[in-house]
Amino acid sequence: MEKTKFRILVVEDEEAIRIGLIDVLVYHGYQVEYATDGIVGLEKAQSQKFDLILLDVMMPGLNGFEVCQTIRESDKELAIIMLTAKTTDEDVIQGLTLGADDYVSKPFSVAQLILRIQAVLRRGRVLVNPLQLIELGSHVTIDCRNLSAKTTKGNVVFTRREMEILEYLNLNNQRPVPRDELLNKVWGYHKDLEIETRTVDIHIAKLRRKIEKDSSVPEFLVTIRGAGYRLLSAQHE
Repeated sequence: MEKTKFRILVVEDEEAIRIGLIDVLVYHGYQVEYATDGIVGLEKAQSQKFDLILLDVMMPGLNGFEVCQTIRESDKELAIIMLTAKTTDEDVIQGLTLGADDYVSKPFSVAQLILRIQAVLRRGRVLVNPLQLIELGSHVTIDCRNLSAKTTKGNVVFTRREMEILEYLNLNNQRPVPRDELLNKVWGYHKDLEIETRTVDIHIAKLRRKIEKDSSVPEFLVTIRGAGYRLLSAQHE
């Protein structure tokens, strides 16, 4: 039986880049659909089934940030990689804050892009028996299955990637987890893959804003200098 191919939606208005992406993805065995602007891209993302979206930021109609935000309001699972020529911290943070799994800066290496796509699509569940609930102190209850939490700030929701980070940190909460380990275990990047990305740090910052009373002075999701991140659950108080 033929293995089912992953379906990827390319949303890119620059013709040369779009055609190049389609050719490369088809060559690597993916089924590819495309859109030339944000409005059509959003319509296709909402009306069809895709495994991943390659989403340009600067587009006519709707930009990539707007498309990503709208998709995430109804779909927390769909993998999204943003393609951006805007590499300032603010732009990268905005894309990941809105729910993108990762970003690739233009101009990009085709080999690096394919490796990132493969990693995001693996989305390997590294947890054997994930908990249904994670209790942080006496005021934060995280519902892993429903991607939500009750906090002192009210109810919050998580993307699937955010929850995978919390679950992995909780599973290993007896020790700090290095950034590279999170990239390997949660994002699926190979250990020997040399990659420049701030996606882990930005996701951690996003999570702190959701679960901490004061994200600048975290009580639960703490940084252990030189070692990594650690999630301090109720049992460590």
